[in-house]
Amino acid sequence: MFRTEAMQEQQGLQSIIAHLNEKGIIMATAAVQRLKRKLPERIAQVRGDRSQRQFARDLGVLHQNVNRDENGTTPHTDFLITLALKENVSLDWLLLGKGRPKKK
Repeated sequence: MFRTEAMQEQQGLQSIIAHLNEKGIIMATAAVQRLKRKLPERIAQVRGDRSQRQFARDLGVLHQNVNRDENGTTPHTDFLITLALKENVSLDWLLLGKGRPKKK
């Protein structure tokens, strides 16, 4: 009996996954994850040759924040806005990789 319930549960999960895939929800989630993996690289690119400590000073944030964000922690909105404003960086580029890194 347990085996039948487990099989039914698995079929139910497969049905849910198929439905979510059909609606594009799973694909959208995967796309978001890919974009999030690129964010630390873009932050490091904006930092350039400056040390993380100097970059943090220039932005007026804690060094630990820069370190965490360059190592894959999702940055706080305040950090992203500060970075965009102080470094004249496009949020579209920073978050989505679209357009040019620097605003005109």
